[in-house]
Formats: sequence, structure tokens, C-alpha cells
Amino acid sequence: MILDGVAIVDEFAEAFPMTAARLIVTAGSARWAEIAGRTVCGYATSVIGCDAEVAVERRLSDRETPDGRPGVSVLAFAFSRDALEKAVVNRVGQCVMTCPTTACYNGLPTLDGKTITVGGRLRYFGDGRQISKRLAGRRFWRIPVMDGEFVCEETFGTTKGVAGGNVILMGTDPAGALAAAEEAAAAMRTIADVILPFPGGIARSGSKVGSKYKGLRASSNAAYAPSLRGLVPSDLPAEVRCAYEIVIDGLTLQAVERATAAGVRAAIRGDRGLVAVTSGNYGGKLGPFHVRLHDVLKA
Repeated sequence: MILDGVAIVDEFAEAFPMTAARLIVTAGSARWAEIAGRTVCGYATSVIGCDAEVAVERRLSDRETPDGRPGVSVLAFAFSRDALEKAVVNRVGQCVMTCPTTACYNGLPTLDGKTITVGGRLRYFGDGRQISKRLAGRRFWRIPVMDGEFVCEETFGTTKGVAGGNVILMGTDPAGALAAAEEAAAAMRTIADVILPFPGGIARSGSKVGSKYKGLRASSNAAYAPSLRGLVPSDLPAEVRCAYEIVIDGLTLQAVERATAAGVRAAIRGDRGLVAVTSGNYGGKLGPFHVRLHDVLKA
């Protein structure tokens, strides 16, 4: 498949199931809501080495939040509900409760008891002076802090999400390849229910499973490293000097597929020296969800 002069390799991204939650973080101003959102997402790029994969989904207007203040929607993914709860409690406690004027609310339905306890754990910071309020069947905790109160919902709904969708962009010019990746990431962020957990949505250190060193779960994806061409088997076309990977996590497989298609179409527009687009997989052994580039682009 050739689109706008760029080869679309007949490959698939191999995605896998994870448990996800949505946090609605609000504040007295959009600036502080965004600061809290960025902070709570720190060091959350990959579960290879982090407690969760977390990123801001989108900004929220004061008409979209429970308390009528500006906010951000944050999605968090982990391998299990227990792992997700631990990560979210730690991150909200250290990064949202500490941020001036903020509050934190559940952004997913709480169905079939599939929830994690967040405010119900953070309430102990109030040292016995925390206050519980129940509104419309939802319980909130008011925790005294130095600029007033930190309000946090007791429980957050969870759902089975999909992580590990990806595209790899390969180009002759590093600056052009990065520009294409930036355009792809921007287009993907317009799709609901997805996040791009790496810095700016883009990863230069794509990984493979395993390592020659005992104890390492992952290592550099040598097949896409230009400096190793000639030393190891390479998947890079001869003229390629740079490759960037974009990893996509979503609440549904369909959302990941839509983001993949939107990102590829945005990346190939214009003359940025892009040679080919592919996806990384492990022969179908890692995850049950296969996001095939040709199929999503035809759809």
C-alpha cells in the first residue's frame, strides 16, 4: 500500500488488555488544572518500568466537570485493578492533592463493583478531621488542606482497556520524521478515549521484549536503530536515518484503531522525507488485539 508516496507496511500492532480509569481533575483555573494533569502523569510512560501508563486525554470546560470549574481528563492504565488502585492513589495523593485549588472526580461509570478506592484511602490524610458527603449516590471526601479543602471522590470506576497500539514512522531526515510524528500525535489526540503515554506522545527508544542482561524485561529495538544497521538484522529501508514510535492506549479497541488511522493519515501529509510506516509486534504472542495498518486505513 502506497499513500501520498509513503509505503504502508502490511503489519499489525500487537495490543493487550489492561485495566483503565478516568480521573477528572479540576482547579480554580485552567492553568492549575493543566499543571495538576501534567504532574499526575509524570513517569508513567510504560508499564515496563512504571507503575502505570498515564496521560492527559483532553482539556475540559467548566460545563463538562462535576464542580463547574475548568479541568482535564486523565486516563490511567495498569495490568490489574489492584495495581491501578495503588498507582492512582499514590499519584492523586502526591500530585493532585498537593496542587493548589484542585479536586479529583471519577470519570467512568461504576458498574458491577468494578471500582478502585481513591478518596476513601486519601481521606486519612485529614487525620480524623475529614468530612464525608454523599450527593446523587456518590460519596465524596473533603480533606482539610492549607488553602481550604481537597475534594476527592471515594471510588472510581474501571474498565478493561487496550494498551500497546503503535505506529513506527521512518524517514530520511530526522527533523522531518519528528515533524511527521508530531502531526500524527496531534491528530491522534483528537480521538476520544485514547492517550499517548510517552513524552509529547512520541518515543525514540522503541523496545523489544527481553534482554541479554538478566533481569531486564525489555531492551532497545535494534531492528529500528539506524546506528546498528550492518551489525544486526535491520527492518529499516536503506535510505532511512531516523524512526519514531507512537504508542496508543485506549478504552476500546475501536478507539485505538481510529487513532491509528488518524495518525498515519496526518503523518504522511506534506513532504517530510517520510519513507514508510509500520507497526511493532511480537509475532502475535504478546497480546490478543491486532491492529492491522492496511485494515484500519481502508476502513
